[in-house]
Amino acid sequence: MTHPLIPHILELAHPVAQALNLEVVNAVLQTSQHPPILRIDVRNLSSDTGLEDCEKMSRALEEVLDASASMPDAYILEVSSPGVSEVLSSDRDFKSFRGFPVIVATLEPYQGRSEWEGSLVGRDETTVRLTQRGRAIAIPRALVGQVQLQQGTEG
Repeated sequence: MTHPLIPHILELAHPVAQALNLEVVNAVLQTSQHPPILRIDVRNLSSDTGLEDCEKMSRALEEVLDASASMPDAYILEVSSPGVSEVLSSDRDFKSFRGFPVIVATLEPYQGRSEWEGSLVGRDETTVRLTQRGRAIAIPRALVGQVQLQQGTEG
């Protein structure tokens, strides 16, 4: 369940991230910790996310949060990279994970199946393409619900 402060925090965090060429991917407020921990995951929009990106976002966001008085008196801000998401969504994901084993779940059965496993070849405007034991498979993109890395492939 999302903490009630998260939507407001995201409103403040998105413009800060945008100014640094970053994207806010996730935000979690752990109030079971003392002091509470605010974790913000960011992704660099043009290259791999590095420690420097996280440091810049941390400094800039801390200023904005403190000025807005949105957070309790004492809190810990952690800014990090989300790492590899298991679900592929962006064009960059589909390029980065070409050749990796994936599971494609379809919204309705395609050729009698709702789930396809294989090595990712890529996607274009109309299809998601896999190879399965050397056989090419093209699944209509309109039918694809989710493309997920198979367990054990993230690193």
